[in-house]
Amino acid sequence: MNCKTQENFRPRRSALYVPAHQQQYITKARSLSADVIIFDLQESVPPSRKEEARALLVEQLKNSDFGYSEKIVRVNKLDSPWGKADLAAIAELEIDGVLFPDIESGEELNLAIAALDNANGENKLVMANIESPLGVLRAEEICAASPRLTTIVMGTTDLANSLRVNVTLDRQGLLTYLSMCILAARAHNKSIIDGPHFNLKDVVACEYSCRQARDLGFDGKAVIHPVQLTYTNDALTPKGEDIRKAKGIISAMEQAKADGQSVAVIDDRLIEPCLEQWANRVICLYTKVNEIGQGELTLG
Repeated sequence: MNCKTQENFRPRRSALYVPAHQQQYITKARSLSADVIIFDLQESVPPSRKEEARALLVEQLKNSDFGYSEKIVRVNKLDSPWGKADLAAIAELEIDGVLFPDIESGEELNLAIAALDNANGENKLVMANIESPLGVLRAEEICAASPRLTTIVMGTTDLANSLRVNVTLDRQGLLTYLSMCILAARAHNKSIIDGPHFNLKDVVACEYSCRQARDLGFDGKAVIHPVQLTYTNDALTPKGEDIRKAKGIISAMEQAKADGQSVAVIDDRLIEPCLEQWANRVICLYTKVNEIGQGELTLG
């Protein structure tokens, strides 16, 4: 992977949920440094305000300028009283895609995509929440179901509740299930975003959660409040040492190839071709983050 061949690659370090019935939050989101904005018609909107939220969001998205942020709408489940009306209202708006909640099978995902297409949303990308034990068990099936699917977004609170897990700071009880979904996403070249951290006042715990998501292999993390964006973007942005290491690997591998070798050596460490893939990925993210002007990186 490199930016020359992955022109459509975009960072998804942070995905900010914005309740669609709160106009002030939608307005504020226009100036925030979120890689993804998820306008939420589902979980954060009470049933009594669903219709109001949908109408407000349609009106607000007539101005589709949210900077560089990827614009995604999470609709209600299609078997709810609101889901199909959500699709009819938003499918032709100037958004990038639709997030379907609580997907539990490849068939369910394809039915959701068909409903989106029937609403004239054929040009919209698709994301899927996995937030149940059955969804985790079928994560590979879901990720394989359609090329329209770009991203899995974990619903960790609902998942933990269903699993009867006692959620600790290190999330020990969830790690197996998170890793299963990461594996499925990577097997089918999908992005995957971790669930949010809910304690807004505990900065140390928030930073730990963001770095844990990075180290587990997530592309990004969901965010429920703008105060978390700084920690999240920082944790998932390559640092100067990462860039130096990546450039060194690429240079060494280029020289090895010129010498007719398939591996290189840096500081007595054997460098295999798979590390060149890692290096290209880091450089690609570095380049894209600088292009959008967020989290400007230096080698200093």
